[in-house]
Amino acid sequence: MLSQNIQNAINAQINAELWSAYLYLSMGMFCEDKGMPGVANWFRIQFKEEQAHAEIFMNYVNRRGGRVLLAPIDAVPVDGWNSLTELFEAVLAHEQKVTAMINDLYALAESEHDYATRDQLTWFVNEQVEEEENAQTLINKFRMIGTDGPGLYTLDRELAARVYNVPAPLQTAE
Repeated sequence: MLSQNIQNAINAQINAELWSAYLYLSMGMFCEDKGMPGVANWFRIQFKEEQAHAEIFMNYVNRRGGRVLLAPIDAVPVDGWNSLTELFEAVLAHEQKVTAMINDLYALAESEHDYATRDQLTWFVNEQVEEEENAQTLINKFRMIGTDGPGLYTLDRELAARVYNVPAPLQTAE
């Protein structure tokens, strides 16, 4: 059974994951509008991943006898990025914020001696390392190639090839 503190914190994280999904969908639509379908695809995949993260948390709360309480999702930005580099800097800053939230949740689980929740969060801790690394890699690439030209076209095509992989905690045994 989850403590009320842990349940409340996970429900807040579920809301944050759904907000992240909505943010990435908005960023993808921004890129689509700017004629960058490959970058838009990258964001659509991120949108799906964030939804999956929320689902992992919801499944966990249900398995532990808690109750998932979905809260309203606040509005997300729809524009205001002057370049793809600036857009991905916003992604990195957001992922760093999510990392801090996951770390706080991990610390709460540890302080309450809820080792099952702590262990469940280990996957998210590792996932956040990957999320931040991916954002930083794309920032570096956009800085290197600039704002137009064949490098941008090539990177957009590369990002168009990204596919969604179901996260391990959602995969089912066959």
